[in-house]
Amino acid sequence: MAVRLKDIARDLGVSLITVSKALRGMGDISEETRQRVLKRMAELNYRPNMLARGLASGKTYIVGLIVPDLLHPFFAEFAKSLNGVLRRHNYGLILASAEEDPKIEQQEIRTVLARGVDALLIASCQPTLHGFYGVEDQRTPFILIDRDFPHLSAHFVGTDDYAAGLIATRHLLSTGKRRIAHIAGPDLAPGADRLRGYKDALAEQGISVRKQYIISNARVEEIGEDVGCQGMRKLLQRKPRPDAVFCYNDLTAIGAIHAALEVGLSIPRDIAFVGCGNVRYSGYLRIPLSSIDQSTGLLGEQAGKLALELINNRATAAKHIRLKPTLVVRASSVVSDLPIQAAVDGKSGVKSQVKTAKKSNPRINAKK
Repeated sequence: MAVRLKDIARDLGVSLITVSKALRGMGDISEETRQRVLKRMAELNYRPNMLARGLASGKTYIVGLIVPDLLHPFFAEFAKSLNGVLRRHNYGLILASAEEDPKIEQQEIRTVLARGVDALLIASCQPTLHGFYGVEDQRTPFILIDRDFPHLSAHFVGTDDYAAGLIATRHLLSTGKRRIAHIAGPDLAPGADRLRGYKDALAEQGISVRKQYIISNARVEEIGEDVGCQGMRKLLQRKPRPDAVFCYNDLTAIGAIHAALEVGLSIPRDIAFVGCGNVRYSGYLRIPLSSIDQSTGLLGEQAGKLALELINNRATAAKHIRLKPTLVVRASSVVSDLPIQAAVDGKSGVKSQVKTAKKSNPRINAKK
């Protein structure tokens, strides 16, 4: 015989409403009571009838996520963290890939919305706001992830990409490098903001931006290593040759390092590299990669919490949540026997260094 909520309520001597609130993760019961209920559910192997819950509440208990590339480590880690938050509240996740194609993205949006999801999260590859029109007309609440449209009043969860560009370039400057190049990303919000941070960091030191040191690319998510390798080969032909490169993401940095090693350059003495994303394997590469840490797992958690909030209150005013990035310094940018993490802030470059692999708690800037 199937276990019912009333059975759990009777066993614990609490009301059916209390058990229901614990199951839905509502905040008006004590944590002790919630844990008692959840423990008893686990003991009895209780499985909620999602169809019945949906019919009663008008919800599907499903959230949709559309990303540009399922194979990219950033989006994979983000989806894992997001799914963990949703799972704890008995929500499921539908995941789709736009393959960095605006038309495919629009098709996937229609498909996911047709499933009746309770909220939709999108890391959009649309080049303009015009291509995004129509989504905001839907009744389903949505959140922009990683890629923002500045003129669209919408919920957003992502990284302060301008700060990422500043931090990476300031670090390279602090190591004595002056001919700093940038292998840029697509002309979307993250790429544009990182490029702007790169330029402003150079301007702080009175260094003119050399157009020949900026390599732009439209597709850096799924073929980042190839893009980085090809871009670095172009930079190696510049006169004078760059002595450092800030790369849009870690995949482009890995490809760029490969191209530099091909011609026998010493890293970081001849040329230094900083990536962005701090993917899980960055510290285990042939030359461990210095990288901007976006706190991807925390981004997923914040997005999950916001999605649940919007599902319960669709009238919530637009929120912008931007996490402050930090810099993890490794052998690709400094000569060191041990990988070090450096917190970088201000115009002075490296502010503090610790020879550990621990990550500091990133600061969250949430604008309501």
